[in-house]
Amino acid sequence: MTTVHANGVALGIESFGAEDDALVLLAGGTTMLSWPDALCERLAAGGRRVVRYDLRDSGASTTADPDAPSYTLRDLAADAAALATALGGTSAHLAGIGVGGMVAQVAALDHPGAFSALTLVGTRPVAPGPPDDDLPDHDRATMGRLFARPMPDWTDRDAVTAFAAAGAEILGNDPAVARSVAGRIWDRTPDTAGPVQMANHLGMVFSTLDCTPRWRERLPGIDVPTLVVHGLRDPFFPVGNGEAIAREIPGARLLVLEDAATAIPDRAVGEVAEAMLALG
Repeated sequence: MTTVHANGVALGIESFGAEDDALVLLAGGTTMLSWPDALCERLAAGGRRVVRYDLRDSGASTTADPDAPSYTLRDLAADAAALATALGGTSAHLAGIGVGGMVAQVAALDHPGAFSALTLVGTRPVAPGPPDDDLPDHDRATMGRLFARPMPDWTDRDAVTAFAAAGAEILGNDPAVARSVAGRIWDRTPDTAGPVQMANHLGMVFSTLDCTPRWRERLPGIDVPTLVVHGLRDPFFPVGNGEAIAREIPGARLLVLEDAATAIPDRAVGEVAEAMLALG
């Protein structure tokens, strides 16, 4: 792992594969560890240079004030394009997961020359907040259970990993995997202060980030091969959101993971990697 300076900020990255292979850039949601190690390794084995990175205010990337970000969603999209250029990619395959999928959509629209393909995982075509009337919102019962829990002591690693495991079980993800990933996120967050740790684990910056203007109406303008991946059991961004994105991007392929929620489970890594590699 290292950092790369792009668009005026430092972005934490981790690379897999040979440097002269075609670049696949994985935008975290919000940290790079949203992307499973096994998927990165499978893509690299398929002849790709894979670089996963932390969004601002997470991981090893520039941390300012996650409670009051001075940047916008457009800045995060510009980060992706600038990082692709800094890494020497003439035209990268950009992938985003969760809120990173929002970054990826806007990046593909605002910086079309920077990207040759697009993968969108577990995301939706509108900003955080109330969705459009035709899009399914968060599952209320699941969100009630998820947010009824008291927050942990974010300076206590064991409390944070236990909190992550319990949340994963509510969402339908693997609690053991979530516990392990949360521990890694905690360990690599450069500041043990509570607000910084909470931002890394919950992506709280997106609750205050300026995500205007809307981009959904521009999706038909995306003209690169696009893969939309969505868990059938996703209660946070239900699968109808992925279906809408796939309908609105010309020629997009929709891959629904029958036994997945918000995370890419190990059992689906091969299927997702194959579909991503097929984009070119």
